[in-house]
Amino acid sequence: MEPLSSVSFVTAGGSRAAGWQQQVRVDYVVNKVSQTHRGQSEDAVAQAIQDQLRAVGVVANGRMVAQYASAISSLPQIPPKSR
Repeated sequence: MEPLSSVSFVTAGGSRAAGWQQQVRVDYVVNKVSQTHRGQSEDAVAQAIQDQLRAVGVVANGRMVAQYASAISSLPQIPPKSR
């Protein structure tokens, strides 16, 4: 029987910290919600963040969602585009 070749999980391009994909997804959702829900109540913003995070497979951290919701709800609404 021949010996098995060694298996390495290190990629040639370097390594990234654990959880980097989750943070990219969180950033994407927060940016998206900040464009659509700014100026609305914190509860509505927090619900939108939680719903969209769940849709991309991320379990929401309650404290972070509350911080993001507070910041987004304090932003002024984007005026409608004129044609």
